[in-house]
Amino acid sequence: MLHRGKTALVTGSTSGIGKAIAEALAAEGADIVLNGLVEPGEDEKLVADFESRFGVKVGFSGANLTDPEAIEGLIGYATRDFGGVDILVNNAGVQHVAPVEDFPVAKWDLIISLNLSAAFHTTRMTMAGMKEKGWGRIVNTASAHALVASPYKAAYVAAKHGIAGLTKVVALEGAEHGVRCNAICPGYVHTPLVDAQITDTARARGISEEEVKRDVLLAAQPTKQFVTAEQVAAMAVFLTSPSGDQVNGALMQMDGGWAAH
Repeated sequence: MLHRGKTALVTGSTSGIGKAIAEALAAEGADIVLNGLVEPGEDEKLVADFESRFGVKVGFSGANLTDPEAIEGLIGYATRDFGGVDILVNNAGVQHVAPVEDFPVAKWDLIISLNLSAAFHTTRMTMAGMKEKGWGRIVNTASAHALVASPYKAAYVAAKHGIAGLTKVVALEGAEHGVRCNAICPGYVHTPLVDAQITDTARARGISEEEVKRDVLLAAQPTKQFVTAEQVAAMAVFLTSPSGDQVNGALMQMDGGWAAH
């Protein structure tokens, strides 16, 4: 298998894109450290499910990624119990929508902390180990908003543009040490959270769910189709594979042509 003997840490991996990426890497033989927010007892079920399906070693940490000390604990756990992090996927994120003049400062701080600063901290804490091994792969889940902007998303767009810059810097620093760093920039991805948003928007606007998908969420995506979590996961596998060895510092668009406007 592609990643047998390697360990992948995937943040925000209890659902959606992060879980799909963790599953895809586990299917390639990587041991997995999961991270995210779950109800009590759900972590054990999640670990058992991964272990039974993929036959790899799986761990879980509910570390709060807005706290650098908690991130240090997460990396420490991965180092002690798994021998370090070979593949780092920075996926955890949160969103809030409001005009700049009304944007809550606490929401700004949260989004920048979780969507951008957490990726800096996990990277700085794993980079030395990757360089020492002479091999490492860092994949950042960015967004089409790392390339273009939308109104009312000041913090999210700022954070994702920051992820784009961080990706390029880390790629340059790791280039001669066998470390590769890239970002995936999907448009709207069909997840349970988006399903809920579709239902709520349809009710609020008095239009059908199909109209919400086509005219609201997918208005900027020329294909008028959602990206799937499995497609993002497949891109992550490619970027961590030998075929992706010379892809470094790239912002991989998966947005149906959104950023081509």
